[in-house]
Amino acid sequence: MPEEATDADIRAAALQYVRKVSGFRAPAAHNQEVFERAVEAVAQATAELLDGLEIRGAGAQRAS
Repeated sequence: MPEEATDADIRAAALQYVRKVSGFRAPAAHNQEVFERAVEAVAQATAELLDGLEIRGAGAQRAS
């Protein structure tokens, strides 16, 4: 059975993704809001994905 991703794991992965695709490790102040919204959107989409996945013979795998 795969390890369960925590909320912290999901947020860290979302932040890494947004940093990678934006090309910014830390956005300028005028881009901070849109950067954070993107991180939250990616984290939410990831949580929904993990909540919906099922492993044969087991229930949902995400720890809340």
